[in-house]
Amino acid sequence: FDHEKATSRSARVDIFRVSHSNSVPHILELFLSFPLHTILSCIKMFLARAGQCFGARSYATAAQTQLREILKQQLKDIENAGTYKSERIITSAQKTSINVAGSESPVLNFCANNYLGLSYNKDIIEYSKKVLEKYGGGASSVRFICGTQDIHKELEGKISKFHGREDTILYASCFDANAGIFEVLLTPEDAVFSDELNHASIIDGLRLCKAKKERYLHRNMEDLENKLKASTGRMKLIVTDGVFSMDGNVAPLPEIIKLAEKYNALVFLDECHATGFFGPTGRGTEEFYGLTGKVDIINSTLGKALGGASGGYTTGPRELVDLLRQRSRPYLFSNTLPPPVVGTAIKVMDILLSSSDLSKKIQRNTEHFRKGMTKAGFTIAGMNHPICPVMLGDAKLAGIFANEMLKRGIYVIGFSFPVVPKGKARIRVQISAAHSEKDIQRCIDAFKEVGRDLGVISK
Repeated sequence: FDHEKATSRSARVDIFRVSHSNSVPHILELFLSFPLHTILSCIKMFLARAGQCFGARSYATAAQTQLREILKQQLKDIENAGTYKSERIITSAQKTSINVAGSESPVLNFCANNYLGLSYNKDIIEYSKKVLEKYGGGASSVRFICGTQDIHKELEGKISKFHGREDTILYASCFDANAGIFEVLLTPEDAVFSDELNHASIIDGLRLCKAKKERYLHRNMEDLENKLKASTGRMKLIVTDGVFSMDGNVAPLPEIIKLAEKYNALVFLDECHATGFFGPTGRGTEEFYGLTGKVDIINSTLGKALGGASGGYTTGPRELVDLLRQRSRPYLFSNTLPPPVVGTAIKVMDILLSSSDLSKKIQRNTEHFRKGMTKAGFTIAGMNHPICPVMLGDAKLAGIFANEMLKRGIYVIGFSFPVVPKGKARIRVQISAAHSEKDIQRCIDAFKEVGRDLGVISK
């Protein structure tokens, strides 16, 4: 319709007459007598006002305006620093070959935590469908109120068996598991010693407890011992990631256990980037070092190697698990895992308890990638782990490099501050057991091509 006519003086007068009439019949009579362009203008005005009332709110108060300006400046600063993180849209299932919005053809996925390739396993999907049909979408409350479904107890039992522990408690995520344990376990009389590069969920969880907190230098056993020696805590707890997700390096567990024994301390291990695939049979950092059963408490996730859905858990002494069921706030005040997610994890556990073939496959793929990239001249951080950080240093370079890789059909992500320290930007490549040898080599070749173009490696 003619916008100029609709906003003419006569149209505005007609609209004013309608909006200030108190009689519904009178409004209708006036409305139907108007020219078409006036009627359309009225409809447009009504829809605009309805959008304000029922759609997105219009924030207009002084405080809200101030908030927007503050947030806009922070976002601008992030963009100017080259560290703004965009989320690419995936239009397919999470597997080795995925469809990404904006790409004309499927791309190879090298940035997921899908270590065993089980996020899109047809047998697991079919089993989860059956669980969904039998148990429904969810329990609609927490377990101590509405009851515990037998599949949750079944999964907890299988996780305990896999780790060789007495008992297990499920959470909605491992972030919740880490948020829910330290406050319950530690008192003001106790002391906790945390690696400085531990995951954010551990840091947040420790903030909730009242124990004396000591942060030791990353993987520095001399610093840890000095802090243990000086501590007068009733109970001492050493807390560390098993594998550090940004660098792909592994906690020095043999030395940590020796210090724990020497100073009568307990050891807590976050195994999110180890459970199911690290070590000869996928039992994690303990098994990697040949120390199975030496760690006192293990927290881990179902959202990475174990099906890729969601969920976390604590596994360890039965008394600890019993106490967490009584006092752990994320467990007591959050709905438990939905049955289809539990079904996925049960089926994954069945696979891992019966075979270690997938663990062996990912170890071969990891060795292939690390050797090929090192030979090409790239610096790969970490130990012999499927997390393979390709170190670039500059944040903007990491972003440009990742975009160039996508153009060549390889999906990877650049990491920069504040996710990693300034000056240590990298592309974190993550290897999966589902990758073929051809997939691995294609990724290496793409890195070499982009690396030469951007001057990262010599031509």
